[in-house]
Amino acid sequence: VEIAGKEVARPGFSVPPEHRRVGLMFQDYALFPHLRVIDNVAFGVREGDKAAKRRVAMDLLIRLGVDGYARDFPHVLSGGEQQRVALARALAPRPVVMLLDEPFSGLDRRLRDRVRNDTLDVLRELSVATLLVTHDAEEAMLMADRIALMRAGAIVQSGTAAELYERPASAFAASFFGDVNIFEGTAQGGKVKTPLGSLDTVLQDGCKVRVFVRPEALQLAPAPRLDADSTAAEIIESHLLGPVSLVRLKIEGAAEPLTARSDNGALWKAGKRVRIRLDPARSFVFPASQEM
Repeated sequence: VEIAGKEVARPGFSVPPEHRRVGLMFQDYALFPHLRVIDNVAFGVREGDKAAKRRVAMDLLIRLGVDGYARDFPHVLSGGEQQRVALARALAPRPVVMLLDEPFSGLDRRLRDRVRNDTLDVLRELSVATLLVTHDAEEAMLMADRIALMRAGAIVQSGTAAELYERPASAFAASFFGDVNIFEGTAQGGKVKTPLGSLDTVLQDGCKVRVFVRPEALQLAPAPRLDADSTAAEIIESHLLGPVSLVRLKIEGAAEPLTARSDNGALWKAGKRVRIRLDPARSFVFPASQEM
């Protein structure tokens, strides 16, 4: 095993963990309750006297905006403040690699977004290679340059966020990175029929398939605009979610209501008749035998 070009492990040889220059931030932060914040951060610094170590610690606390708590004990800090202190402690020994174990899972949504952005800014500023473990697909897509999607201990697909979202390699990847509408069908003559039209497939004739359709692949238009490439639908409900609206629709031939995402929510009211056009680029066909 090599880290930053330096061998740290091989059969019969192992560099002690504390000398590998790997920073670890625990899911529950694991701050030392008996040490003040500044001493928590200075704990792993190996170079210099006590004053020098504290200067390193204070510099990181300032960068992360928690220098005002330097003399406090961890129990008086909020979850977000503890998270920043834990990050500072992990960075203090100047690691070449950082391991983050679901560091934001214990924070509420609004605080999580802010702390996550602050963490990303600091890691980029310090140019620290980082491995982040998360079960949150959105978090992975927001933070990572590259994503490795794992299942049952094995990597099933890796790439950029765009690659995994736009070109999923399996039913599991398609459903993990975002919501999908699902249809079942059978491959025949290089096509599979859905209630919204046919899609191309390379699967053999007779193969049972599932079709995964992203909500944004359902393009809505007022009902009078009839054409051969669209399908009639009725809006069940529409919910404004900031800049976009989530629209649920029913169509003939679909067992469950469909979900569409639109940036023109004012047009789509419950009970309104519309036409749906399917975008094949955001629709994916996989064998029905694949697990989701």
